[in-house]
Amino acid sequence: MTLERQLVPFLDVEATPLTVTGLTAVLSRYVAEGGTRFVVGHNLHSVTLLHSDPAFRSFYENSDVVLIDGAPVLWLWARTGDADNGRGAVMDYRLGSTDWIPALGNVAGLERIAVIGAGVVANAGAVAKLREIVPGARVEGMPGEGWNVDVEETAIEWLSRFRPQLVLLGLGMPLQEQVLARRRASLPPAVYCAVGGAIEQIAGVQKLAPRWIGRLGLEWAWRLMLHPQRVAYRVFCEPWVLLGLLLRRRLRREP
Repeated sequence: MTLERQLVPFLDVEATPLTVTGLTAVLSRYVAEGGTRFVVGHNLHSVTLLHSDPAFRSFYENSDVVLIDGAPVLWLWARTGDADNGRGAVMDYRLGSTDWIPALGNVAGLERIAVIGAGVVANAGAVAKLREIVPGARVEGMPGEGWNVDVEETAIEWLSRFRPQLVLLGLGMPLQEQVLARRRASLPPAVYCAVGGAIEQIAGVQKLAPRWIGRLGLEWAWRLMLHPQRVAYRVFCEPWVLLGLLLRRRLRREP
């Protein structure tokens, strides 16, 4: 199953615009097929990494689904003719992990889910929540604090025994993508989703922004208010770094 990629103007990246309903249909298909798939998302942080790290770019280019996560990416995509075709509200195509994880109960045939990442309390809370979201599914978790080579080996062995159909990997960007890229050959077949801090958010450990704030594209302000030290660089500095990368890329293309 090949999904169409669409170019996001100015940012010079490609994405797979999907609504929640569209994504659950894709996940149902992937679960039925039983192969190895990768689902990631694009925000300004991932775009910056893509333009500065060739290995990160390669992983995104070889992922199966690249969701639009982040208002600036969505707004730039919305300027294209692909977005203006009567498919519904543009904001429906902005899918952060906490937008689609609550809909996993609509994924047909989903019986085994693994949750890797966050601390012990948050991981257990997310596992409990997912057992409510997908009744009857076997959901197991493994915390990701103190991630190192030994923990990574243990995680791979655990996944090989458990054989989940869906894996939510929340180690933060770019660690989670690096793990998936370097372990691609040894991972058991499953749909692997890079979900960042969503494990803590689903567990209720990290407070989610009200959805109306997210739909206005102001989620960054909410996170800045709650976690200024964690997100200040991304809000105030990283956009300028990205702008510089994009300008240099454009200048290299000009004759």
